[in-house]
Amino acid sequence: MNFNFALILFWLLIGTGLVWAADLAYFRPRRTASAQAALKSFDEQARLRTNVEPAQLHQERAVLRDRMLRQPSWIEFPAGFFPVILVVFLLRSFLFEPFRIPSGSMIPTLLVGDLILVNKYDYGLRIPILNRKVLDFGHPERGDVMVFRYPNDPSIDYIKRVIGVPGDKIVYQAKRLTVNGQLVAETALPDYFDEDRVLYSKQFQESLPGPHGIVTHEILNDGDRSMPIQPDSYSFRENCTYLDGNTGISCTVPADHYFMMGDNRDNSQDSRYWGFVPDENIVGKAFLIWMNFGNIKRIGTFH
Repeated sequence: MNFNFALILFWLLIGTGLVWAADLAYFRPRRTASAQAALKSFDEQARLRTNVEPAQLHQERAVLRDRMLRQPSWIEFPAGFFPVILVVFLLRSFLFEPFRIPSGSMIPTLLVGDLILVNKYDYGLRIPILNRKVLDFGHPERGDVMVFRYPNDPSIDYIKRVIGVPGDKIVYQAKRLTVNGQLVAETALPDYFDEDRVLYSKQFQESLPGPHGIVTHEILNDGDRSMPIQPDSYSFRENCTYLDGNTGISCTVPADHYFMMGDNRDNSQDSRYWGFVPDENIVGKAFLIWMNFGNIKRIGTFH
């Protein structure tokens, strides 16, 4: 079962905020008025208690005041949590959101168990829950590692690399990537040992052309593995042609959509299978590993 944490947080914010506002506007003034009346009565009686030390009267008065002004528990807990929930909601909605990497589709860039932060404002300010952009600061660029809502089930968050932006022609054939007719350069690296799968994979440094220069990153390709792609039905399916017995693909990226691929090319369910990511599904740009409890050396930025 998938939980929409943003929606849960929103309703918690609304619930605790209503209690906090009701206390501020109605219940707190009533407690204050009752406390003032009780303290006035106490002061009148205290003038008649000539045999009691002033310090004792002061202490009794303070206890009475605290008791009269104390919030009932049904107000105290929700109202107390409201500022915390508000701060978390604002940070998570507009600045940074944490995610945990659940699969190996982005190996070697990101490993299973990496805890990452996602920049929520790089691609524009969006209304929480509705995810509708209201301020446009920028757009995803080729080479970005992006978190987005899975087009076939928006309750699930995916993370992949942006390979194609609107208008691009993307061809992936014979395990090589071509962008707008230009074959993307690859440099062979030492084989990568996957500790979870206990096997070696061919590793390359890919040089993806971006708007501000070449974006280099590592990818894995199992040279002897050639599995046919079994695509789902998806929007703008007519923009894609499957090649070489469905082992390759050629796509033209439609407006306001993006073509995504995992860095672990032969172990990634991505745009080759389920199509393009619409702009309204974007969550943000991943940029930092803030923790990996199995390997603290993983902490740091990545590209």
